Amino acid sequence: MRRLISTTFLTLDGVMQAPGGPEEDPTDGFEYGGWSVPYWDEDMVSWAPIVFGDSFELVLGRKTYEIFAAHWPHTDEPGAEGLNRARKHVASRTLETLEWENSVLLGDDVPGALERLKAEDGPELQVHGSADLLQTLLAHGLMDELRIWTFPVVVGDGKHLFGGGAAPGAFELVDSRTSSTGVVLGIYRAAGPVTTGTFALEEPTEAERERRAAIPDA
Repeated sequence: MRRLISTTFLTLDGVMQAPGGPEEDPTDGFEYGGWSVPYWDEDMVSWAPIVFGDSFELVLGRKTYEIFAAHWPHTDEPGAEGLNRARKHVASRTLETLEWENSVLLGDDVPGALERLKAEDGPELQVHGSADLLQTLLAHGLMDELRIWTFPVVVGDGKHLFGGGAAPGAFELVDSRTSSTGVVLGIYRAAGPVTTGTFALEEPTEAERERRAAIPDA
């Protein structure tokens, strides 16, 4: 059994679209591509071993796969060797062949394919970027861990990590770090169902009863 883990660069208002440059994903006229770049420092570079670990396989949506495949096989930057060597599982309805070494298509039933991969022995499965794919994985409750890098910037409209269809669930913060530029890395591990409570008085006041009665569809 292995875990499915996402690494996401996120703005304060929850946008994950095109953090690395304007050419990454200008879908719907997104104007702020590259919003993460000014905040990178040596602290964040040093976090790479925490995020990638010693052994991993990648799970990528089509757009992120194409961005990675156009870059990592053609550079000797730190991390390139591991990314090129790793097996890549790609979700796409349009790609028929994959040129980046060790890449395979997940097929039409992506949730089912990921459930089968998780049931196997092997290294952890890491999702990087892949906004559209993440919506599917979150909706099916497949994510075991979220590694969220929150940048101190607000961009307004854009693709969000939680688009509204995520399966309800609780997460536990297991590690956190802050860079010199104010970027916060939080590592959250799945911790079961959502639990709720209340701060209300055991016996509500008359004003509170009136407030509740006035709520539409209450």
